[in-house]
Amino acid sequence: MSASPATTYVSCTVEDGVARVVLDRPDKLNALTLDTLEDLIRVARWLRQDRTLRAVIVSGAGESFCAGLDFGTVLKKPGRVARALVPSPFRGTNTFQEACWAWRRLPVPVIAAVHGHCYGGGLQIALAADFRFTTPDARWSVLEGKWGLIPDMSGVRSISELVGLDVAKRLAMTAEIVSGKEALDLGLVTGVDADPVAAAESLAAEIATKSPDAVAAAKRLFDGARLSSARRTFARERIEQVILLATRNTRVARESAFAKIAPTFGPRSR
Repeated sequence: MSASPATTYVSCTVEDGVARVVLDRPDKLNALTLDTLEDLIRVARWLRQDRTLRAVIVSGAGESFCAGLDFGTVLKKPGRVARALVPSPFRGTNTFQEACWAWRRLPVPVIAAVHGHCYGGGLQIALAADFRFTTPDARWSVLEGKWGLIPDMSGVRSISELVGLDVAKRLAMTAEIVSGKEALDLGLVTGVDADPVAAAESLAAEIATKSPDAVAAAKRLFDGARLSSARRTFARERIEQVILLATRNTRVARESAFAKIAPTFGPRSR
């Protein structure tokens, strides 16, 4: 795998198959700039190349996960903003959306560990993860409503997948701030923990005991199932299962289960 990409406000280290991605602008509560968005896309695409990767943990440095978009910095470059709003004809996302959706494209579980502020674009990054752990006192908000805007970084899709439509509309229309505990009650997060990074690492370690090919297939199937017909989902299940039956990692999982020993998996097949 190539050397990690050069970044400004996002750091990434990979150890024992787990990537630790950190929003790293702590003096500004990790508020998002265009550089941060491009960093997130660059890192996600780089990680996608690594077939030995088992999980990604996304967190924030300092006192917060992310306080949302840094309007003061971003709006100083209107030309760059205009370019960032134009979607890629191939991916269907613009820079703001891809900074979140790039994590959905990874074939490994992405786990967000949230503390402090989780506002606006930061909330949309967290919701693009497969799992979210939060401190009970973290502050979550679809803050765009405060500025007369809507969540436009893939948030409409992500929020709608997690909570009832009435709750999604309420969060977007009111920009109310909820605690981590309230976010759990609403269905926005996976779990509440005083140390969300440790909780994320524990889940990553548990998932790593399973075949990376089966994990990747499960992510693809569940992410695609919500908007697919039952018939289409059934067809995709069959295709994924046939492919899995032919992979080395499936054989390793089966033989290890019968022998009651810990499996040693190879790289992900795709």
